[in-house]
Amino acid sequence: MTLPYAMVLGFLLDLLIGDPRGLIHPVQIIGWFITKIKNGLQKLIYGCSYEEAGQKGLPRKETAELLAGYLLTTVIVLGTFCIVSGLLFLAGMIHPLVRFCLNVILICQILSTKGLKKESMKVYYKLKEGDLAGARKEISYLVGRDTQELDESEVAKADVETIAENTADGVVAPLFFIALGGAPLGFAYKAVNTLDSMVAYRNEELIHIGHASAKLDDICNFIPARLAAVMMILASAILGLNVKGAIRIFKRDRFNHLSPNSAQTESVAAGALDIQLGGTHNYFGKPVVKPTIGDDIRPVEYQDIKRTNQLLYVTAFLSLLVCCGITFGLYGPFTPW
Repeated sequence: MTLPYAMVLGFLLDLLIGDPRGLIHPVQIIGWFITKIKNGLQKLIYGCSYEEAGQKGLPRKETAELLAGYLLTTVIVLGTFCIVSGLLFLAGMIHPLVRFCLNVILICQILSTKGLKKESMKVYYKLKEGDLAGARKEISYLVGRDTQELDESEVAKADVETIAENTADGVVAPLFFIALGGAPLGFAYKAVNTLDSMVAYRNEELIHIGHASAKLDDICNFIPARLAAVMMILASAILGLNVKGAIRIFKRDRFNHLSPNSAQTESVAAGALDIQLGGTHNYFGKPVVKPTIGDDIRPVEYQDIKRTNQLLYVTAFLSLLVCCGITFGLYGPFTPW
C-alpha cells in the first residue's frame, strides 16, 4: 500500500471537507464505547454505578479503579487498532484500490486541521462582531474552564491556547503515528487522545480510573509535541512572525503546564505573537493555578486567533512533509498499509 500518497490525499481531503455535518464520526463511536465500558467496570467494582456507590457511602476501591483504568485503556486502544486493521484487510481482499481509497478516507477522519480552524474561527467572528456573550458560548465548547466571566482578551487567549495545543495532538501527532503505522496506528492514537479527553481528569470520580489514559497520552505525545513545536517555529519564520521570540519563549516556558507536552506549542505561539498565555483559570467554580507562558507584551486580541490558525496550517503542511519523509525512510514508496 502506498501510504505516503494516501497520507497526502487524506490530508488534502481533510482540508477540503473537514468533518461533514450529519455523519457519525469514528471518534464518537470510540467515545460511546469508552463511556459504556467505564460505566460497566464501575458497576463491576461497586455492584452499582459510581454515583450510587457514593450515595450509599461504599468504601473507595482505589486499586480496583486503577486496574479498571488500565483494562479500559488496553481494550479501547487495541480494539481500535484491530478493527481498523481488519477493515483495511477486508477492503484489500476486494481490491487493492478499494483498500487505498478506504485508507485515504480513514486518514482524513483521523486529522482535524480544518475542523480545528472552523470551530476556533466561530469565536473569532463573534468577537469581531462585538458579541462577547456569543464568543463565551462558542469557547465553552472548546475548553474545560469556566467561561461565563471571561473578558474579550481572555476569550481570545483561550481560543489561541486551544489552537496551539491541538496543532500538536489534533494534527501533528496523528500524522506522526500514521507515518509509523498507517491508519490503524493513527486511529489507535486517536483512541488514546479520546480517552485522555474523557476520563483523564483529576476529579473525584476519574482520578484513579483515568490514570492509565493520562500517562499513555503523555507518552504518546512526547515526540509529536516537540516535533510540532519545531515545525511551528519554522512556520513563524515563514509567516514573518517573531521567530526569535518563539525560540526564546519555547526554551524558557515549554514546561510551564500541568502536562509535559501541552506547553511545547503554546510557548512557541506565545513567543511568535508576543503575548502571554496560561495562568490561573476557574474550572467547575474552583481556581486552578497554572504558570504563565510567554511575556505580557500586549493584550491578546481576536486577530491573534486568525494568526494562530495561520501557524496551524503552515505547521501542518511542514509536518506532512516530515512525516512523508519518515514513511519513505522506513518503508520506501510501498508500505504494508
